[in-house]
Amino acid sequence: MTDNSKPSVDTPEDEQPLLTHLFEMRDRLLRVVLTVLLLFVGVFYFANDLYHIVATPLMAHLPDGASMISTKPAGTFFTPMKLALVLSIFLAMPFILYQMWAFVAPGLYTHERKLIIPLLISSTLLFYAGMVFAYYVVFPLMFGFFVNVAPEGVTVMTDISEYLDFVLKIFFAFGVAFEVPIATILLVWTGATTPESLAGKRPYIVVGAFVIGMMLTPPDIISQTLLALPMWVLFEIGLIASRYFLRLKKERQEEEELEDELDSDEEMEAALDRYEAEEHGVPSSPEDDNNKP
Repeated sequence: MTDNSKPSVDTPEDEQPLLTHLFEMRDRLLRVVLTVLLLFVGVFYFANDLYHIVATPLMAHLPDGASMISTKPAGTFFTPMKLALVLSIFLAMPFILYQMWAFVAPGLYTHERKLIIPLLISSTLLFYAGMVFAYYVVFPLMFGFFVNVAPEGVTVMTDISEYLDFVLKIFFAFGVAFEVPIATILLVWTGATTPESLAGKRPYIVVGAFVIGMMLTPPDIISQTLLALPMWVLFEIGLIASRYFLRLKKERQEEEELEDELDSDEEMEAALDRYEAEEHGVPSSPEDDNNKP
């Protein structure tokens, strides 16, 4: 007796959802890369001027006649180019975050989408605010301290490549540190913790802020403190905002539960009306027929 059943074979339709997501991810990555490259082409022309702006906080504290140096033969070309590339990525950050959100948005609920959009906008603004704070507040104090504590007979002549790596690290550290309110809101919104629990752990969080400041900044008390204190203040702001968002979440849940109860009450009343009509021999109306399950 022959078996006419055919073995199951995965069809292209089974793989289509995964391939669709992969193709979408590829397209969005290509858009991000193309955007960064276009920005880089426009920014690279002003690379030297931009480097001068970045180096101003240090040069303002150098002694008269001192200047920055380049110890590498091609440093005068590749260092401004590196700055232009990193700046292009920073400028493209809103577009990058939007592409990330657009990729995951179909899998989110409506109330989650309403939350994600303001969080993306605020996280971008906070990242830029951290960089601005580092440039206008941290750099003048930090470089003034470094130059003033130089031993007698030592001329401060910083290499342009070493300086760029240093300031980019500080920019990134303060940009990420200023995201503390967003992290706090997300932890509370997802149910991982509560505002009361975070408030009770405030002493540990303050100590952790100073530890993070020690790891992300140079080994001087000024930059560590200037990073730890804003993180503490931003944590308190995130704690207040998390209570507000949590209250909104509870109100939305109560509204959804009330709507579900109203729908169930309407269905129950319709069922009772049909039952009474059948008991008295009265034919049900077309609307009642449509409400039948």
